[in-house]
Amino acid sequence: MRRRWLLAVITSVVAIIATGVYALVVTPDDVVASSPERSGLSGEPVGEPPPAPAPMLTLLPEPTPTPTPPADPGQTAAGYLAAWQAGDLSSMAGLVADPPADFAERHRRFDTELRVSSLSLTPGEPLRQGEEAEVPFQGAREVAGLGRWPFSSALRLTLRAGTWKVLWTPETLHPSLKDGGSLRLKETRVRRPATLTREGVPFPRDSRAGAYVTGLDDTADELALEETPSGRTLLTSPAPPLPGTRSTISQPVQAAAARALDGVERPAAIVAVDVPTGQVRAVADTLGGKLAFNGLYPPGSTFKVVTAAALLRTGLTPESPVACPAAYTIPNARSFTNDGGADHGTVTLTMAFAFSCNTTFVQQAYERLRDDRLRAEAADRFGFREKPGLSSCRIRPQADLNELGSDAIGQNSVQASPLCMAEVAAAVAGGVWRPAIMTDEPPAGSPAPVPLDEGVAAGLRAMMGAVVAQGTAAQAGLPPGTAGKTGTAEIADGGSHAWFIGYRDTLAFAVFVQNGGNGGKAAAPLAARFLKAL
Repeated sequence: MRRRWLLAVITSVVAIIATGVYALVVTPDDVVASSPERSGLSGEPVGEPPPAPAPMLTLLPEPTPTPTPPADPGQTAAGYLAAWQAGDLSSMAGLVADPPADFAERHRRFDTELRVSSLSLTPGEPLRQGEEAEVPFQGAREVAGLGRWPFSSALRLTLRAGTWKVLWTPETLHPSLKDGGSLRLKETRVRRPATLTREGVPFPRDSRAGAYVTGLDDTADELALEETPSGRTLLTSPAPPLPGTRSTISQPVQAAAARALDGVERPAAIVAVDVPTGQVRAVADTLGGKLAFNGLYPPGSTFKVVTAAALLRTGLTPESPVACPAAYTIPNARSFTNDGGADHGTVTLTMAFAFSCNTTFVQQAYERLRDDRLRAEAADRFGFREKPGLSSCRIRPQADLNELGSDAIGQNSVQASPLCMAEVAAAVAGGVWRPAIMTDEPPAGSPAPVPLDEGVAAGLRAMMGAVVAQGTAAQAGLPPGTAGKTGTAEIADGGSHAWFIGYRDTLAFAVFVQNGGNGGKAAAPLAARFLKAL
């Protein structure tokens, strides 16, 4: 009996174990995951089910920020070359890694000693290796008395704190300066036959044109640009003219210009050009160094001719009413005032021009000539750009509204030679801007003439006539038929430069007196003396 009971117990245990193993094999998920609810008779849950387990949070690693790639070295190179071409030495220095203390002075001295009047630069494709890069570029300088001087060089750049910077060395200026090399202008006095006037007669005595034509005293300066210590000649003077060669200079016009400067104590220049051809008819210069053609000076209010042309192209007319308050403040920028605090109220654009209202032209430039319109007008229609030719003038893009206001009245970045401003006056008179020349025909590569809009030219003529009839030049004694514009250009050191540009009949001209003061009082009377002597 005891054996049977023991056998039954063993059999039951085996059955229970087998059933459990079967359940584990067949339904493992139910064993682990299911929690059967207690159910009532209606099938609804009785009581609350046990709380669900909290969801598991997976902590993902924070993404590694993608580093901002440094700017293309070509962008830095292009900015540097553009600033260099515009003469913006402070912007250039800001793009250089560790510029030398005399960075700006080296550039000025290079241009002065070698008589460089203009510079054009064209960048090539950047060559990058890691954190270093090189950008080749082509350049061309205009050298007074020698002409065009092309060269090739390269900008080396490096990454500094994620920014590309120029590694400046002397050979960046010119390859000849590498390893302590230098350049010099060698000047030799030689015998030369005298150039004649266009009438075939000798130049007038004391013509003040000796730097612009050869042989007036039977000698001439022969120039050569030499590399030292190699002694290699890079550029020489053009071939001398043959005996009896005629210039474009007119004997009576040159005589009138030279005599108009007699007794003028300040350095000065008078330049006159023929309106239909652009030929130079006179150049009397006591500035020295051919600065009547190549010098760069702020033109002051004579530049309002260009600003007015841009405004007329926006839809204004000479009769449009404009404000001429004593002072005007560009919104969120600086204030500008009129000479002597003059307040003319509301006047026509013509009278604002005749009175030379700074406030009018600053306000109108702010309202109508933003987005580079002023610079484009000057560069595209009046020659204010780097170009081959006799004259020099330039304007750079405005960085802010303060610069726009200053440029609109011929200050800040606007610079021009007297010959450049004579070209502006000739463009108004003839309705076409063309480069001045001293040959029968424009040399190869000269800029093409640029016609002005007929309505713009007619409006400018009326406005320049009002300057002489009723405006700032009304008391200068200019002869009938003269139209023009006065200018008083402020400079950082010394007195203001005095300007007067204009035209009469087919002769356009510019008068400039360095540190001469008020244009209406110093330059316009010299223009009257010049014109009355013709």
